Amino acid sequence: MRVITGSARGRKLQALEGRDVRPTTDKVKESVFSIIQFQIQGRVFLDLFAGSGQMGIEALSRGAKKAYLVDQSLKSIRVIEQNVKTTGFEDSAVIARQDAQGFLVSSRENFDIAYLDPPFEKGIINDVLPLVSAKMNKGGVILCESAEAETLPEEAGNFKLDRTYRYGKIKVSLYRHKEML
Repeated sequence: MRVITGSARGRKLQALEGRDVRPTTDKVKESVFSIIQFQIQGRVFLDLFAGSGQMGIEALSRGAKKAYLVDQSLKSIRVIEQNVKTTGFEDSAVIARQDAQGFLVSSRENFDIAYLDPPFEKGIINDVLPLVSAKMNKGGVILCESAEAETLPEEAGNFKLDRTYRYGKIKVSLYRHKEML
């Protein structure tokens, strides 16, 4: 697993191991960043259920001002810390060991881009999406990675499902503010 492009291009990232781990594939990561490529520069990125932190690190490499890397697993946090150090983003990465709902309730930050990649088919996106939408800036976007068969809501707060991208058994759902559609 490597950073695809930007200031940390080519840097190798550590990955978590185990049956419960499902890192975002390079194909999906590249596609996601193609979708939002003109919205990253100078923005605040939320990588919720960060795992290795690769999505937030990729955003920083492509010019995001700040990235919040949130995961409740101590193993994940240790990998994220190593990856942030390897890429030199210690000053612009905020690492939080917290469950998603707790982080969203306690955070005072608003986000421009949010990437949600929770364990598949457990209904987690349905639970946290309204909380995420409440923390988004008006022009922001929310991207949710899920199993292709998983049903996601059409709306969450002021955000509405705009488009769904399919990659085999995985889909990425893009939500935009209703006033931006």
